[in-house]
Amino acid sequence: MDILTTLQALNTCHSPSGEEGSVAERIQALAAPFADEISTDIMGNLIVRRKGDGPRIMFAAHMDSVGGMVTYVEESGLLRFGKVGGLHPACLPATPVRFRNGTRGVIAADASADPKALKLEDLYVDIGAVDRADALSKICPGDTMVYGTSSFQTGDRLVSPYLDDRIGCVVLLMAMERLQKSSNDLYFVFTTQEEVGLRGARTAAFAVESTYAVAVDVTAVDDVPGTRHAGSSVLGKGAAVKVMDRSVLCHPMMVQMLTRSGREHGIPVQRDIIQAGGSDAGAIHQSRTGVYTGGISVPCRYIHTPQEMVDVRDVEACAALAAAFAGMPLEN
Repeated sequence: MDILTTLQALNTCHSPSGEEGSVAERIQALAAPFADEISTDIMGNLIVRRKGDGPRIMFAAHMDSVGGMVTYVEESGLLRFGKVGGLHPACLPATPVRFRNGTRGVIAADASADPKALKLEDLYVDIGAVDRADALSKICPGDTMVYGTSSFQTGDRLVSPYLDDRIGCVVLLMAMERLQKSSNDLYFVFTTQEEVGLRGARTAAFAVESTYAVAVDVTAVDDVPGTRHAGSSVLGKGAAVKVMDRSVLCHPMMVQMLTRSGREHGIPVQRDIIQAGGSDAGAIHQSRTGVYTGGISVPCRYIHTPQEMVDVRDVEACAALAAAFAGMPLEN
């Protein structure tokens, strides 16, 4: 499975939080050759099962992305918007965006706004409308937009919007493709609405009722200027085994098993400790009476901006580690 090609296929889908249907359809088509059962639930989670007689393991990667929602149309035809998930206003001016119906535009800032202290209310989207009526013929309040930037590879690095967490979805697809045999009962869950509160993972975890779980997501890095060590991983050093984020303290046994599995299979691993941000692990580990929960993270620069960056070697390591853990003999 080619990483960039698969990522580009997923990114053509318009799937901000709450509107994940199109990317779920694309993932389902890609996952079908490796699945025994595929289902969806009311929240829109896509659940891909590989049957086994052993313990139940849930892998989770979220399908949704951050985005914006139109809240008001000015008389001039310019669009005001609110956030769907975490947006950083300082990163948004001059960013191209696209809407579900194909309308495109660009984000700009009010001329009176302080560029050093931009707020979301200082920003608008220009779709080229001549007035409010013209804009309303194309877009109305409640319509959502996503980044309209491109994906490309430079050396070992991938640059793309929505690596958070479409690259995690690619990792799970790659793991399914690699996995030969496993006695474990495996559930690869592509979750919804992670960016607005880990909502899909919460219901999926309750339904799957797994003994073990692994959340696959991106993580903040410590290899760019001025990070102040808010993260612990770096690009190119392998799969990051999650220890802690703001939503979870991973079970020590899971940290140990994932780390040991990496070493035994010759997979480069590093530690993932971040002081801000969460993942589906935060909802999963609290489900029912509790789930042994860990995380496999792809180190990522510029998270939630219009162009994020990961290293393909880390993506491959994460897929290898997920497949290795899926095949481990585990106790119920």
